[in-house]
Amino acid sequence: MYWNRRSILRVISSGASLLPLRAADMIIRSMRPEDFEMPLDGFSTWITPVGRFFVRTHVYTPNVDAASWQLRVEGEVTSPLSLGLADLRALPRAEFVSVLECAGNGRGFYDPAVAGLQWRYGSVGNARWAGVRLIDVLKKAGYSASAREVLFNGADVPIGAMPDFVRAIPLAKAVHPDTLLAYEMNGQPLTPSHGFPIRVIVPGWAGDNWVKWLTNIEVRDKEFDGFFMKTAYRHPVRSIAPGATVDPADMTPVTLLRPKSVIVSPVERQSLTESATTIRGAAWSGESPVKRVEVSVDSGRKWRPAKLGGEQAKYGWRLWEADWVPPARGSYVIMSRATDEAGDTQPLVQDWNPSGYLWNVVPQVRVEVGNSASLPAEVAASVPELPPTVKTTCIGCHAEDMIAGQRLSRVQWERELDKMTRWGAPVAPDNRETIIEFLLSHFGPRH
Repeated sequence: MYWNRRSILRVISSGASLLPLRAADMIIRSMRPEDFEMPLDGFSTWITPVGRFFVRTHVYTPNVDAASWQLRVEGEVTSPLSLGLADLRALPRAEFVSVLECAGNGRGFYDPAVAGLQWRYGSVGNARWAGVRLIDVLKKAGYSASAREVLFNGADVPIGAMPDFVRAIPLAKAVHPDTLLAYEMNGQPLTPSHGFPIRVIVPGWAGDNWVKWLTNIEVRDKEFDGFFMKTAYRHPVRSIAPGATVDPADMTPVTLLRPKSVIVSPVERQSLTESATTIRGAAWSGESPVKRVEVSVDSGRKWRPAKLGGEQAKYGWRLWEADWVPPARGSYVIMSRATDEAGDTQPLVQDWNPSGYLWNVVPQVRVEVGNSASLPAEVAASVPELPPTVKTTCIGCHAEDMIAGQRLSRVQWERELDKMTRWGAPVAPDNRETIIEFLLSHFGPRH
């Protein structure tokens, strides 16, 4: 089909998917900006519906006008470009299934706690992405032999004095044929929450590299030193003690995802009979596909292979299941572990990370066989009445639910307040200790 500007706009204007994503059936980590987590039952399908697909935003979702939107390609190129949606659609189409996982998925499991959104399992999804290969756009612009990396910026606007969210990937990853500029998700135009009109698809890498609302591509001959490359989204290059601080020189950007599995059913503290049951879940990895999933029903003493589902893709997740007949009444710990084709396997103990990135430890679910047990209730994050000083300081750029998810030490709250002060929060020196004491008393470390 030939796509001109009028046909592009007709498709876009008729697509209900362009309405802002609703938060129904999602775990709300923050309403403002939008941060929605998929519940555990979302892992039951191979393709994640758009309405159940997690959302991560650092800032408010921009309102992009499709008619005037342009993608600029500049920097170390011989022919700078300005492309509209019709121009991109005229290039060869590419499509594949890939997992998108937030780098902080699982942060809520770190102990001691780390600052940030307290994601558990569901800041991840598996979707069918369609668009154009980034290499085709770079070739059209004539990227130079001096190119070393490719920088992406979107239409999002920083809040207050916070740095602009700008990310770069090495040239080798940028020119890989599977790196896309996507305009569709599951056969429909991207929603605003998921990056309309264009987002970068960097399969096998964490979601911080999948820049949304793309407006600018810069081909560079040296590394970009902006905040979200040199300070944020970095993890240690070696193992460190839990709770330790890390010199920035000993950190490297978050890139490749590691093998990971999730147990969907049974759920924690579920009561089972002594008859046969089926353990189910999903597993994924980075650039190397999942080779096998193993299950243990005796706290990791013995492992046996699970059956992998038939639906698969190089970067997609695999559904899996394993039948189990409990040998007797009792309390059992079910575990699962994924291994990719490169031989990398989920660890039993998570390496510490001061920002809570790349959690992929073997999951554990305790069930009661023949014993009565009540499922643990979801404890909703709640915020007490904020004193005027705290409300004035902390609720300008984000909603109260952003605070409610945190369980931080004094030092961590001090660091967070210092960061927000640098980004424009109105923190009067005389009020600083009052604010810290309130946050610590209501949102201190877990006990």
